[in-house]
Amino acid sequence: MIKIFNLFLIIIFCFSCSFNKNSKFWTKEIIKEIEEKKFEKIFDNPEALSQELNTNINLNFSTNPKKSKLSKKLTNNDGRVNFDGSLKKLSKYKFSKIENFYQFEPVISFHRENIIFFDDKGTILQFDKNSRLVWKKNYYTKSEKKLDPILQFANNNQFLIVADNLTKFYKLNLDTGDIIWSKKNSAPFNSQIKIYKDRFFVIDFTNTLRCFSLKNGKELWNFQTETSLIRSQKKLSMVIIEGVIYFNNSLGDISAVDSNNGRLLWQLPTQSNAILESAFSLETSDIIADENNLFFSNNKNQFFSIDIKSGSFNWETTVNSNIKPTLIENFLISVSLEGYLILIDKITGNIIKVTDVFQNFNPKKRNEIFPTGFIVGTKNIYLSTNIGRLLVIDIKSGKTNSTLKVDNDKISRPFIMDKNLYLVKDNAIIKLN
Repeated sequence: MIKIFNLFLIIIFCFSCSFNKNSKFWTKEIIKEIEEKKFEKIFDNPEALSQELNTNINLNFSTNPKKSKLSKKLTNNDGRVNFDGSLKKLSKYKFSKIENFYQFEPVISFHRENIIFFDDKGTILQFDKNSRLVWKKNYYTKSEKKLDPILQFANNNQFLIVADNLTKFYKLNLDTGDIIWSKKNSAPFNSQIKIYKDRFFVIDFTNTLRCFSLKNGKELWNFQTETSLIRSQKKLSMVIIEGVIYFNNSLGDISAVDSNNGRLLWQLPTQSNAILESAFSLETSDIIADENNLFFSNNKNQFFSIDIKSGSFNWETTVNSNIKPTLIENFLISVSLEGYLILIDKITGNIIKVTDVFQNFNPKKRNEIFPTGFIVGTKNIYLSTNIGRLLVIDIKSGKTNSTLKVDNDKISRPFIMDKNLYLVKDNAIIKLN
């Protein structure tokens, strides 16, 4: 009788899991892990979190933010930054308005104490800390300017690599803005750029990871993943750990590739066939990493931890978020699209605490408000929104202490440099200190 009951439980588990063996997701290795109970799905409720949990728990990190041995640029993990500004003094770096600003995720490139950004015609601007223009350069034709190019940046404190949504990519001298070389790709780009040793990496709209020489822009190798008929506007991301590139594509697949030669080490789909039918609506957060794991979430109510060596799942839990999480010590911090601050145990995936940080907004308009990104300081979490509000959230309690009106429309996630907080809006960069 007991054996029959146990068999019944196993059957229920297999059919209630969000993925099934008939999907392309499954491999023999992953099925074996399920059977050996190595894959632990924490919450099986398909509904997004909509209530607080353990609000009486106070979160206490170490007194001083710990420096990671890994590069923040290569792991995407902001961690905890040394910032505790009053946010009372405001200044602006102005530029011509970027149309459809709400559709993309702007990133500021920092060079010493200067900031680098672009305007609606693809003009690259470098400002100093006093908001004075150091140089501006535009390398687009009249017809290209009319297409309103969107630029992505990466720099190694010597050179600036630029890739755009028109197929162009080029290298500039950081001090002067002078162009060193310029190339064209077969497809527009739609990802972060990572500089690693003598090369850089970027993903285009065909879901192809491309490796280029930093010296002359020559393509050294490429690795193509499955393409999608519909182009997602969500920027793709990658991390680099010990010479291996881990990146996502618009279908939710995670691939591990050797940075030297483009050889595939492993590939892991994260979506079932049923979800793939609506893959055009999939929006995945930036991937972040520590020495052993990848962490990311999506707007399909999934938050994953993946082992970087084997490419297998550590756990999956229920968090509905397409913005980049942060890893501090053994805790993952995320903010859901519904406005809940969520604390997760990185080892088990258990959700420890949930607080409603949107509770001060008008309930009737709440469904129209979304987080655009956050950063964790010494005492507070700073959270941006699509309605131009910056929320200051107490780390210990998880409650919103204050709300600062920056604009009426979307502002970018916060950036911290030299104890100043920066936000990007459609026609300016806002500096707060």
